Amino acid sequence: MKEYNFNISLSILNHLGRNLYRSFITVLGEAVSNSWDADAQNVYITIDREEKELLVRDDGLGMDEEDFQNKFLKIGYSKRKDKVSHTKSGRPYIGRKGIGKLALLSCAQTITILTKKEDSDIVGGVIDNSGLDDAIKDDKSSTDYKLGILEEQAIRKYSAILGSRGTLIIFNGIKDGIRNRIDYIRKLVALYFRFSLKDSSFNIFINDEIITLDELSQIKEKTQFAWTINGIDDPYINDGAFKKTKNISIDNKQIKGFLASVETPSDLKIRGTEEKISIDLYVNGRLREKDVLRHIPTARIVESYLYGQIHFDELDDEYDRFTSSREGVVPDDPKFNSLLKELEGLLKTVINDWDIWRSEINQDGDSENPRLTKKQRKSQEFFNVVVEDFKPSKDNKESYKKVDNWLNELRDDAEFNFASYGECFLSENLLRKYIQEKGIPFPDDWNKRLGDWRKRAEEAKNKANISINIRMDDSDLSYCSMDDLVFLVEGKEGKGKNNTLFKDASEYKPIRDALAHTSRLTRVAKNKLNTTYENIKARIVGLLNQA
Repeated sequence: MKEYNFNISLSILNHLGRNLYRSFITVLGEAVSNSWDADAQNVYITIDREEKELLVRDDGLGMDEEDFQNKFLKIGYSKRKDKVSHTKSGRPYIGRKGIGKLALLSCAQTITILTKKEDSDIVGGVIDNSGLDDAIKDDKSSTDYKLGILEEQAIRKYSAILGSRGTLIIFNGIKDGIRNRIDYIRKLVALYFRFSLKDSSFNIFINDEIITLDELSQIKEKTQFAWTINGIDDPYINDGAFKKTKNISIDNKQIKGFLASVETPSDLKIRGTEEKISIDLYVNGRLREKDVLRHIPTARIVESYLYGQIHFDELDDEYDRFTSSREGVVPDDPKFNSLLKELEGLLKTVINDWDIWRSEINQDGDSENPRLTKKQRKSQEFFNVVVEDFKPSKDNKESYKKVDNWLNELRDDAEFNFASYGECFLSENLLRKYIQEKGIPFPDDWNKRLGDWRKRAEEAKNKANISINIRMDDSDLSYCSMDDLVFLVEGKEGKGKNNTLFKDASEYKPIRDALAHTSRLTRVAKNKLNTTYENIKARIVGLLNQA
């Protein structure tokens, strides 16, 4: 019987690679990952936006003719065959399926690959996407399509760039141009490639300038708090630049990383771009899934302030759980789900810490956190607005720090007083409305008292040289305090009894007066005011139901 073999159509390249990779940074990621796997110490990215040209060069092991034909150009070739998972220098391999290289075909008109092992000749070829399109249209098999050959002059030119060994990939005619500015691309590279956590000798350069964490200074300056996970040793977190830092230990010690929060949600946006940083998943130093928390949304306000990096190298084992586009994890993977469960528990701690820490620096926290009542929360938010009017300039560091300490000392009392004043204002004005509605008259013997109140108020205005009306309602009721208003409602009968609104109002008055004069109340006085007010509120609500 005759032997048969598979004949692979070139259209498979579209299905496996060219149509799967959408973003420029993802394509760049494949090139950088190949350099990592080749044990390179340096990757040099050169970008010419005007010429729509991109060069990626590394000083890795390079390839000879056999490697280039039978490994690089072999779609599906895995570096991990025979269960080899690390490079000769001990780095964990990034590549798995052997199809990531197809991403390189997705963003430019022509792609030239030149590579050289030490003491070997340069090998390589040119892939012209228009010629590849024609071959796919003609349904050619992979064996019938040949890469273009670079001219001798170009080989000499690029040989000088390549050096003694390594790989050079040249992208010409970048589709849609290189729209992003160089400083933006530098930020993305600093964000998305954390290979240095695995090997500090691995460096990435863009236009001859090394990429460092300084690229992220704009984000870092806006960061308030940070939470490290299982004590990760990350230079981005270690320098103590944040207002609060806390380490959280979780059960799976293989999960490491950090979460951080910015001052305002808009600070997560990279300036001048549409890019927004999020909490991303990294495996062996490379971004594997962006915004991993979208799998466990809490719908809490703190989510819009958070960014970070979750490193879980255990996702890279004998089972390939990454999607063909290499931009995500296969859904419902058990190991990935266990990670999400750990992160869900971690988030609970972060959410609570964030609310408390924001309170401590006089900024609004999580309005849904039940640790504060709705009234306490609103009073706190009001305080946060008011204090901004009293802070000295940050340029005057000594005064700013001193006044900031005073404000923090007053915070709890101010929040209590703000809420209590609101209760007092509503209680007394609702009683006035009730008295007007019921037509309750003043006792005959109050004429002198009311006259004295008006006289004192007028004398105070004259002394202050004020001629305008102060009270919106200048009726006699506006001069009555809580105990006077309650007397009008309950009359003499209420004055002599224990279980009455009048008794509560009498106990309320001295503390209310201290409150009105902006005094800071003792803990006992606060408790008394709260208890008394609850009684008053219940009685007033009863009266209003009869209005």
